[in-house]
Amino acid sequence: MTPKAAAERAMMITLSFDVAVAGAAMIAANTILWLRMPAATPFPLRGAILATCIFVLAAALAFVMRGVNRQVWRHMGSPDVRALIEAIAITLLIYVATALVLNGLMFKPLAAGGIAATLWICALFVGRFIAISRSTNRPFQMFRRYPADAQHVILVGDPASFVDVLRRLESRQTGNGLRVLGLIELENPEPGRAIRGVPKMGSLDDLGLVIDIFNERFGARTWVAVTGRARARVPMTRILEIATTHGAPVMALDGNETAQALEPLRPVDLLARRERQLDIAPVRKILAGARVLLTGGGGTIGGELARQAAALGPAEITLFDSSEFNLHQVLLDLRHRAPGVPARLQIGDVRDSIRSGAVLNEAQPDIVIHAAALKHVPLMEGNACEAVLTNVGGTLNVVRAAAAGGVKRFVFISTDKAVEPDNVMGATKRLAEIVIARIAAGSDMAAALVRFGNVLGSSGSVVPLFERQIAEGGPVTITDPAATRFFMTIEEASALVLQAAALQGDAGRADLFVLDMGEPIPILQLAENMIRLKGKVPGVDIMIEERGLRPGDKLHETLTYSHEELRETAVEGVRRVVSAPVTDELFERRLAALLEAAAR
Repeated sequence: MTPKAAAERAMMITLSFDVAVAGAAMIAANTILWLRMPAATPFPLRGAILATCIFVLAAALAFVMRGVNRQVWRHMGSPDVRALIEAIAITLLIYVATALVLNGLMFKPLAAGGIAATLWICALFVGRFIAISRSTNRPFQMFRRYPADAQHVILVGDPASFVDVLRRLESRQTGNGLRVLGLIELENPEPGRAIRGVPKMGSLDDLGLVIDIFNERFGARTWVAVTGRARARVPMTRILEIATTHGAPVMALDGNETAQALEPLRPVDLLARRERQLDIAPVRKILAGARVLLTGGGGTIGGELARQAAALGPAEITLFDSSEFNLHQVLLDLRHRAPGVPARLQIGDVRDSIRSGAVLNEAQPDIVIHAAALKHVPLMEGNACEAVLTNVGGTLNVVRAAAAGGVKRFVFISTDKAVEPDNVMGATKRLAEIVIARIAAGSDMAAALVRFGNVLGSSGSVVPLFERQIAEGGPVTITDPAATRFFMTIEEASALVLQAAALQGDAGRADLFVLDMGEPIPILQLAENMIRLKGKVPGVDIMIEERGLRPGDKLHETLTYSHEELRETAVEGVRRVVSAPVTDELFERRLAALLEAAAR
């Protein structure tokens, strides 16, 4: 059955119920009046049939006129109730007028009409209360009102998200400044039907026309709000393209507490998946009351890690970084967010083995999170020695000091560029992975390695670059139209690091973890969609220029080597990478030679 046929069938069923109840109510009314007559009075069959037919026809006409047959009962809202009451009033007016014209042919028409109307109204609302109660357990929410002078919005998504959003918008007592004019359904659209009084207006193919119609009708720009499955990357890309072409801003609107207001879309909304919210309970068990040392604590990832860790009640957080300004900014934030958590700042460089050892000896941490690194790919191509000394030598200094100091848990932040590396940064990160695994194997320390994709919004990432170029009017520069990248949010990246600390195995081993980041995103598509987020048309308002791959860049990144195996963990979305350890008797000698050469 096609969606249109299914919608027509549902409308016919609801209309049939309403008019059948009308007929039953009129028959019952005539029966009640007859029972009150003397016992010898014959039942007025002809008059009852005539009254019932008139009442049923009037109800059918009025309900179709007011669109009551289009309503979806379990999603009724105040506009539906208003339409239902108006239809009942029209039915009674038609019935009374006809009864007056046919005076004498019906049995007590006015009294019968009053009784029938009472029974009918009760049956109509009881049926709808039951339908709504089975769906929401809040049947009286159908009487809540929408604000009349609100921002006009077209809601794009799926029925479940429509219901959540519309309920929440109705439930607010002070008004929310939004008026949902129509619904665009991603799958199986049922044009002509309505949810909580808001009409379904078709599929994405109809979105552009609907925008134009509402803009013309109300003389103002109608916004497009995406919710539910519409916030996935594929439909989001198409919605942005259509809305931008027709001059409609695209906003985000969820079915939870954030449904109280429209919010501008963020780059995270362009991910190939929904942002993951990882279970924090296992992490709380190991961080609550623990002493935490965080290298690179003044960086983008380090700062977010400090904030998330502080929220879990550690005994103390020590932040180790070479940037005085960055450390101070993170400290101010921690004092605001977690004033009860002691925070210690240590300035120094992980490349200094003496300073690194002194910091660990003083902090006496239970957990070390090593986030300090040089990570800008093209910049490291021209500064290979610095990359080796920081990413390899610095990691070696910290992990040695941690193992010697009796640290129980060590977490290292790696990158997808460490897989089959074509650049210095990726190669140094891969070397650091091997260094940590070898040192952990000979100690009482458990190590966890975490491979990141590109972190949205971190320093040096492509998103801030695109945003700045768009703000300047373009052009937006990309490396290669065919290039793809994995992306994750800062919050996801930090949560993954903490999850790794909770998932890591026994002492004397190193476990490698990755986040399921969905499909990689084409850089060209990301650039186009970020331009559309600003209400501009790519290639018209903002140009896109290809600059070619930078030194060290790859067209496509991967998260694992071919010899590595992915296994699920107890945390959904976090996967363990299993591979044989690197065994090479000459590794330490070659590593020392590399570090000595870099230092010279």
